[in-house]
Amino acid sequence: MPYTIARYAGYCAGVRRAMEIAFRAAREAREKGVCCYSLGELIHNPDAVNALQREGVISIDRVEQAEKGSIVLLRSHGVSPQVEEQCKNLGLIIRDTTCGSVRALHEIVRSSGQAGIPVILVGEPAHPEVQGTAAWCPGECHIVQSERDVDALPPMERALAVSQTTFSLSAWERILKRLQERISFLDARCTICPATQMRQKEAQELAAKVDAMVVVGGKSSANTRKLYEVCRAICPRTILVERAAEIPADFIDIHNHHIGIAAGASTPDWSFKEVVTRMNDMEHIDQETQQEPVAQAEQEAQEPQALTMEDIEKTVVRIRTGQTVTGTVVQITDDEVCVNIGYKSDGLIKRSDLVDQDVKLGDEIEVEVVKVNDGEGNVLLSQRNIVNRKAWEALMEKYENGEYIDAVGKEAVKGGLLASVEGGVRAFVPASQLAQRYVEKIGQFVGQPMKLKIIDVDKQKKRIVASRKQVIEEENKAKKEAAWEKLEVGAVVTGIVRRFADFGAFVDLGGVDGLIHITDLAWSRVNHPSDVLQVNQEVEVKIKSLDRERERIQLGYKELQPKPWDNIEEKYPVGVILERPVVRIRPFGAFIEMEPGVDGLVHISQVAPTRVNKVEDVLQEGQMVLVKVLAVDPEAKRISLSIRQALEDESVLENNELEIPGEAEEAPVEEAPVEEVPAEEAPTDAE
Repeated sequence: MPYTIARYAGYCAGVRRAMEIAFRAAREAREKGVCCYSLGELIHNPDAVNALQREGVISIDRVEQAEKGSIVLLRSHGVSPQVEEQCKNLGLIIRDTTCGSVRALHEIVRSSGQAGIPVILVGEPAHPEVQGTAAWCPGECHIVQSERDVDALPPMERALAVSQTTFSLSAWERILKRLQERISFLDARCTICPATQMRQKEAQELAAKVDAMVVVGGKSSANTRKLYEVCRAICPRTILVERAAEIPADFIDIHNHHIGIAAGASTPDWSFKEVVTRMNDMEHIDQETQQEPVAQAEQEAQEPQALTMEDIEKTVVRIRTGQTVTGTVVQITDDEVCVNIGYKSDGLIKRSDLVDQDVKLGDEIEVEVVKVNDGEGNVLLSQRNIVNRKAWEALMEKYENGEYIDAVGKEAVKGGLLASVEGGVRAFVPASQLAQRYVEKIGQFVGQPMKLKIIDVDKQKKRIVASRKQVIEEENKAKKEAAWEKLEVGAVVTGIVRRFADFGAFVDLGGVDGLIHITDLAWSRVNHPSDVLQVNQEVEVKIKSLDRERERIQLGYKELQPKPWDNIEEKYPVGVILERPVVRIRPFGAFIEMEPGVDGLVHISQVAPTRVNKVEDVLQEGQMVLVKVLAVDPEAKRISLSIRQALEDESVLENNELEIPGEAEEAPVEEAPVEEVPAEEAPTDAE
């Protein structure tokens, strides 16, 4: 009898997590000497509930039934915020097993209610998840289960539609269509758990291919009932059972029937595996009954002498948990691989625990014994454990040697970042160890490759705490050491402008920063470093001084630039007339900028064709004027200029190239005596 097991059968991730939390809580309660309660059935499956009861978990209906100081499990279907608050007020220790999909649904409903948007919750009104979700809505909330319920809703222009996470996808689509007809502005969000959707879809496809379907799970479970209804609609020969004993004796009446097996999200693995075993037994029972007399006679005739214990021990391999053995692949299914390891029973290895997913029959593989007996006589194996162990050993070796490890940020959590390091091991990086400065958004590191240094290890729990900050500090220190070794006073080096301050520019020299003081940026006066340089600009600088103890490097930039007074006589020969701006006005005259770093002086007697009392009467700063070079003194760094003589130049007057400053007079101009310029006002390098 061929049979096919649905790929998504048994516990979903949310239910598996809930059961794991419950078993840990039960152990915690025993250690503390208190009771462990489940507020209602943790999940809707009697076998799972019974398993928890055997561990000491007591199911109660009301919070008041729990003793103060005891542990209470909030079931995977979720509870109302009022119940959570009541548990805290009664001094109970809460262990929350609420499914992640349900928690997300609570948040959507709460946000919509706070915004004043009516919520339409599609689901079973009596289901605990629906009741708990409705309680999270602070505003208007309507529960609908059918299209008839939609027609009974009050008129509304706007609403949010969400669904019970285990609701039927086809039913949701029908109800949604009716809602869209009634409500103009409907925000519809399908909150059915993706695992539930995949489970129902696969069950539909499987039911269409087989002769009969067996759905395994709790009869009070909503997701199991939906699974049963989906299968029965396609394959009429579908039954729902909680355990193998419930399969009718006449269910398999033809040996070549193809049977499909599906299981709800709250169904324990052992339940549907038991069903498979039961059907196999039912198929062969008639054949075995008919052949029993013959087989017994043949066995008696061929039975050898009894084996001694020594003979048995020679033929059976001894194994222990954690042992590494080599076996041969003898069977492959969608979920598991069966390996012959020479033990009295073959070992089973889950696909998720295989390193090489392309194994074939007859392949020899190295595996680790996880459990000698899983309760059903199976040996559980893992190939992933071997890889993880080797990866862990390699990490510990790097930890002891102080070496760095490669990692990728995976998830921002409270207090830091979870990173995946070599071999798939996870490391926790505290927020204070992520960077040299405070990190406001830890999420920016998710998906980013990084180097880490292990700073703490819990070998028993195989937990790693690592630091990115220490790596950065050590690398920077190494760069600084290397950079300082290469630096020497007077050397010309290349660097990158990193930042500005009012007093200068900081340049990265490959691990260390040097400062170009604002007076060392240019031969002329500089108001701000950004007037000369740009951030990230590559520049050549000269090292003027080094102070390793104080980690200070003084750099010069202007020393490598042409000096403005070089070849000044060639650039500005006596007699040449130029147009230049007025940059400063003084009582004795006006300074004219010939070029950046080079100013010339027009004495007050030379600013206009006529005598003037104040320079400001005829000139303004920024004004463009024609000047004639009278004298150039490179050593004193002085240039004498005249506006008056430039205006008197006949060629200039003929070409009418200048508007004469001041009013011209017909009377002859008496040349004013040249006055001495005060020394403190004479042009300097800085001017």
